Amino acid sequence: MIVFLSGSESTGKTELARSLSEIYKVPWIPEFAREYMEKLDHDYSQEDVEAIAKIQLIQIKKYQEEALVFFDTGLVITKVWFQELYKSVPEWFSEVYEIMAKGHYLLCYPDLDWISDPVRENADKRLSLHAKYESEITKLAAPYAIIKGQGDSRLQMAVKILEIWGFNTNNSDHGTRK
Repeated sequence: MIVFLSGSESTGKTELARSLSEIYKVPWIPEFAREYMEKLDHDYSQEDVEAIAKIQLIQIKKYQEEALVFFDTGLVITKVWFQELYKSVPEWFSEVYEIMAKGHYLLCYPDLDWISDPVRENADKRLSLHAKYESEITKLAAPYAIIKGQGDSRLQMAVKILEIWGFNTNNSDHGTRK
């Protein structure tokens, strides 16, 4: 099962994915968009966003049969990015909806302080983007939960949701359902 950590920028997705990976002793896949953007020597374009989406799709397909894996972001965020920046989504993107619908989503609420860095750009749009991500996840009819709180309480909330979804941190094989 793939668990996508979704949400606006600077909402703790990376830290949560890393921490959950350690607790469950399963892989986590870092945010590819960040890696890609940090290497650019020009302002990103629609072609860059499309390249990011295609690599994300390859990563998801590679891990879709795992018992449990955490993705730091996913294609829901990329879809909203297309809509926000370019007012359209590439035609080929429709083929990924079935894959997106098979995931489970931890939607991180923007209740953490904004931490600026060179690839972040939407400090003033976090709440509106959060609503758009939730709307897209709802359209998929995929299981999701909104994760709120500071520090350890945020992590514990995510663990409780994963337990509700059937994953127990006390199992010797953390990557299987109880």
